[in-house]
Amino acid sequence: MKKVFILITALAVLLIAINVAAAAKDGNNDVNADYLRIHIRANSNSDADQSVKYEVKAAVVDALTPLLGGVSDKNEAMEIIRESLPLIDEVSERTLEQNGYYYGAKARLCEEDFPTRTYGELTLSGGVYDALIVDLGSGEGDNWWCVVFPPLCFVADGEGEKVTYKSLIVEWLKKIFG
Repeated sequence: MKKVFILITALAVLLIAINVAAAAKDGNNDVNADYLRIHIRANSNSDADQSVKYEVKAAVVDALTPLLGGVSDKNEAMEIIRESLPLIDEVSERTLEQNGYYYGAKARLCEEDFPTRTYGELTLSGGVYDALIVDLGSGEGDNWWCVVFPPLCFVADGEGEKVTYKSLIVEWLKKIFG
């Protein structure tokens, strides 16, 4: 009788642990749903392809910052990105060609699995996120990544011309917690 009790207790503990793990995973998905991420993937890991990736990143950020500057809702940001995919393709390809690369670029909005990443003081857990992906050529090289919404990378300065890389989330948390 004692063995049956121990077996039932162990089974109950196992079921509780599985439910807690499932709830924690679901909780992360809820948090992930609040973010729109961006990855610009280089053609390869060669120094040249990695260098031009940053040129494309700068051009894409410059093109999207005025469009996303006043956005306060993720769905609105996603709609702006969706409507701007041809612009993102054009800006990316033009920047590649200005730098002597003719392997093309393709932007898409999709769900993608991301590892845990830290942006300064903010850590985003691994999991599935909505994302703007820009593949340069084959897109097999290392990528540049950031967050489109809430705006981590797309924040214009007071003149509306330069881009300041800062985390509005971290600033908000600092205001709350000092």
